[in-house]
Amino acid sequence: MSEVSSSESDSLLRVKGIGKQFPGVRALHDVGLYLKRGEVLAVLGENGAGKSTLMKILAGVQAPDSGDILIDGKPVTIGSVQDAMELGIALIHQELNLATNLSIGANIFLGREPRKFGLIDEAKIAAESRRFLDLVGLKIDPREIVGNLTIGRQQMVEIAKALSIDARVLIMDEPTSSLSSKETESLFEVIKDLRKRGVSIIYISHRLGEVRELADRVTVLRDGENAGDLERAEISHDRMVSLMVGRDLSQFYPHEPHTPGEVALEVKELRSPVHPRHPVSFSIRAGEIVGVAGLVGAGRTEMIETIFGVRTPVGGEVRVAGNPVSITSPRDAIRAGLALAPEDRKQQGLVLEMAVRENLSLASLSRDQRHGFLNLGKETEISEEMIRKMRIKTPSDRQVVRYLSGGNQQKVVLGKWLAMKPKVLLLDEPTRGIDVGAKQEIYALMEELARSGVAILFVSSEMEEVLGMSDRALVMHEGRLTGELSRDELSEEAVMHLATGGSNAAAA
Repeated sequence: MSEVSSSESDSLLRVKGIGKQFPGVRALHDVGLYLKRGEVLAVLGENGAGKSTLMKILAGVQAPDSGDILIDGKPVTIGSVQDAMELGIALIHQELNLATNLSIGANIFLGREPRKFGLIDEAKIAAESRRFLDLVGLKIDPREIVGNLTIGRQQMVEIAKALSIDARVLIMDEPTSSLSSKETESLFEVIKDLRKRGVSIIYISHRLGEVRELADRVTVLRDGENAGDLERAEISHDRMVSLMVGRDLSQFYPHEPHTPGEVALEVKELRSPVHPRHPVSFSIRAGEIVGVAGLVGAGRTEMIETIFGVRTPVGGEVRVAGNPVSITSPRDAIRAGLALAPEDRKQQGLVLEMAVRENLSLASLSRDQRHGFLNLGKETEISEEMIRKMRIKTPSDRQVVRYLSGGNQQKVVLGKWLAMKPKVLLLDEPTRGIDVGAKQEIYALMEELARSGVAILFVSSEMEEVLGMSDRALVMHEGRLTGELSRDELSEEAVMHLATGGSNAAAA
């Protein structure tokens, strides 16, 4: 465990020597951290590093096998969620924990309803809820049904609920994973305001740019142990990544530009049903990696879904390897040599209750059949090859894919398509929600595919990813392609100029 510092004497929360084991897995070993009053502490680590287990222990969801937890310097026992709440600790899960059929006020006071003459005091719930909603900047009627709110507003209701129990420690697990950029900005303002009010926040995120903006300190876990700490002045992308993976990642983005081949995909005047007035034209060559940048709502996902036939185009032409193709469904796109790894891998890219082997062979089913029956030998062959080639970490190909880490789930999605040997690979947010080590593996895979002649078009909301991995970048704004930037022209300023509606001479 890392050495304690003099600052720990001021700590509101302190964890010492925490250990936790599950059958066959050591989740945590001798882990420690401390949290000061009115501080934002980022807890980082790759998937499987032990972050979630530690947070569940603090929130009373799980009990530690060993170690001590101190609040205000005094040892405490957190045996349940109720114990944690009484100590002022609240966990806001990545998957929000609200009753969407109830009102905002009912959610805030669920299980703690004030009563008058034996009946629930609705007037008091409304009045008290307004007070807590004001603290998170949510000007909305407490009687509104939660299910009618956006995810961003639901998250603010979760925070208001935590404040209603007088939470002194808020644990936020990937709070921006489903938020728009505007909702994220609102959340950041609330976090900064809570910090001023003396609320302490433990912030878990794979988005290192957010950590740089918000965190007063960083504590990094690796393989269930403390890997190191960073003070505010020490927080940088390279330092955080190095602690998380245990090695220097000066070459985090492995992309090396090389001479591309013939045109693999050509899009001419393509109009999506979402933005029918804005035709889009561009081309990608074999072996080229082209990023698509833009703000939320720019139409990037809609564009690649139209190319792949998820959405029926209302005009335009698509050519693959110089040949015009009619794509009105994903089946047409697959036949033409296209593959799409969607943004929401759990809903659209995988069948979570099926095994790794079955997911890897899904796209190949119609091709690998014998007299209408699945070719089990071929399925096993595909599975073994892709697990090896993609370096998928799984106990066996019979493992249910739901239980893999996010990074390994994404590798299964990609492996399913690579088994089809596509000419063009479309990737929508290929590294969303996965840790930095898995990200680097995905980048290395993209590079390897490009060297083998696959054309890659990828959508990303991470600026560093677009700058680091693109031979060229297309930038979109409100359904329009506002410009194209060569690798020499790529910069954050140039991308943001185009993403906010500017144009350049290279626009299609």
